[in-house]
Amino acid sequence: MIRTIVRGCAAGAAGTTALNAVSYADMALRGRPASSVPETLVDTIATRLGLPLRESAEKGNRLIGLAAVTGVAVGCGAGAAASLIHEAGARMPLWLGGALTGALVMVAADVPIARLGVSDPRTWSVGDWASDVVPHLVFGLVTYGLVTAWDQQP
Repeated sequence: MIRTIVRGCAAGAAGTTALNAVSYADMALRGRPASSVPETLVDTIATRLGLPLRESAEKGNRLIGLAAVTGVAVGCGAGAAASLIHEAGARMPLWLGGALTGALVMVAADVPIARLGVSDPRTWSVGDWASDVVPHLVFGLVTYGLVTAWDQQP
């Protein structure tokens, strides 16, 4: 079981790297700014947990760092979950498993954003949705692809 979890974490880390690469490429191609939603979400959660970051000149930098680390942790955790589910017998073709993995991670990211009032996905433009859907789909395909690639390994 440990091997399954470690492989899943590695797959999730690769998926997170792919998600970030696609997001940064989108920013470069369209000239769009980075989203502030991850930092706002981290700040909102910390405040609600009674652990607000103190106001300082470095607060914004800390939030950016915490948001990035949180994204990596979520990606690794999602990869571990996908690997455990796959190991338990849920075997799907890459296109389906990848799409489902990406969709589940996107929902897991977007529900707290909506529930905590950080952003309202109902008001997002087509471009906003594309900036959310495409990277998460790439995450799912890379993560699930690696999880299934290990089936052939001893």
